[in-house]
Parts: sequence; structure tokens; C-alpha cells
Amino acid sequence: MTRLILALAALTLLAACGKRGSPQPPGPKANVTYPKTYPTY
Repeated sequence: MTRLILALAALTLLAACGKRGSPQPPGPKANVTYPKTYPTY
């Protein structure tokens, strides 16, 4: 019973960690500098 409670608590905490969707940089898209390709010298 204790393992079940610990498992549910761990799943609840891990489920609250992330956001939905891909990460987006802050600001308007016209002002976002990255992602760009890095130069290869």
C-alpha cells in the first residue's frame, strides 16, 4: 500500500514538471534571433 501511494505521489509530481508543446522563445517571432545555423570554419 505504501508503494502505491509513493508511486502515485511521484507520478503526480513528475506530471506537473513540463508544459505542453514545443518550447517557444519569448517575444515576437520577428525579433527572435535563434535558431540559426552555426558557421562551420
